[in-house]
Amino acid sequence: MATIHCPTDQISVNEIQVRLTAGWVLLTTLAYLFTGWVGFPLLLLLDFSLRAFNQGAYSPFFRLSGWVVGRFSLGYVATDRAPKRFAAYIGLVFAASLVVLTLTQQWLVVWPLGAVLVVFAFLESVLGFCAGCYVYTFLTRWSLVKRIL
Repeated sequence: MATIHCPTDQISVNEIQVRLTAGWVLLTTLAYLFTGWVGFPLLLLLDFSLRAFNQGAYSPFFRLSGWVVGRFSLGYVATDRAPKRFAAYIGLVFAASLVVLTLTQQWLVVWPLGAVLVVFAFLESVLGFCAGCYVYTFLTRWSLVKRIL
């Protein structure tokens, strides 16, 4: 069996908050796929950008998730931030692609791309499975990204 490598930075974030954030991504992407309104992928683009570039404190989804965690006393489960940040980079690419594809009315490509984003967000939010480590491992094996350890 192949070894999976995840990026690490020894900075902890709340797994519960991360999973709720993925839930907002899931709902927003589904809303976009059913309405086609470009505002939804623009919101995803903003949110992923903030989280990918270490500005997660300003992320609308992360802030909303933090409020839910605090309001309902959901607790704290530590997880490393780096794999989640890497996943945000991937989400950023997906969201930017969805914006461009929507503006150019490339609907045949929008649906499969949106479906992949829905699947990744579902895996994280509902099952707690971060596909980012698998993508990261694949990309480092093929030397498409520099391994960060």
